[in-house]
Amino acid sequence: MVRHFADWLGEAHEIDFTIGTWELAKSMRRRDSDVPLTREEMFGYLGGFFPEEMHRQTLVPHAQAALAALAERADIVILTNLEDHCRTHRIDQLAGHGIAHRVECNQGGKGAPVARLVAEYGNPVTVFVDDLPHHHESVAQEAPGVWRLHMVSEPQLSPGVPPSPYAHARIDDWQDAQAWIAARFDGGLPAEA
Repeated sequence: MVRHFADWLGEAHEIDFTIGTWELAKSMRRRDSDVPLTREEMFGYLGGFFPEEMHRQTLVPHAQAALAALAERADIVILTNLEDHCRTHRIDQLAGHGIAHRVECNQGGKGAPVARLVAEYGNPVTVFVDDLPHHHESVAQEAPGVWRLHMVSEPQLSPGVPPSPYAHARIDDWQDAQAWIAARFDGGLPAEA
């Protein structure tokens, strides 16, 4: 998402976005100024990108194949922090890439919705995959028995995002992640708090 968002900011708004950290606003500058955007401005542009520009997004390498293989033995739920009005757009976008799984929208920390999903599905092994470190902290607090994989699959961004101390592993490639996730299912045990 970040790379395509940066392209759109430059083309449509003459904003240069230097990808390299999750502090997005600090990395955005209007071409006629050295002052970074405020968080409010950044969120305004994110709101402008979704859902009208979602078609720009592409899959990261190996994501579709890894999810298809994992779906043979697990229920997959895509928990996104997009606002509710973007849910149908995200479902359609993913389906266009051959990914058809349940999509749930959420605003804020993902721990509480993950805990609700665990209660709903009742599976002894659950794996949470996310790129934002604070979501791993939230899940660790609200659903400590869930395995947590920190993945930043955007190559331009991953070097600038330190591994979350609340994740059990950091893997930025879907092929390696698929093997790690499958091993958690093979083990059959919940994560230790």
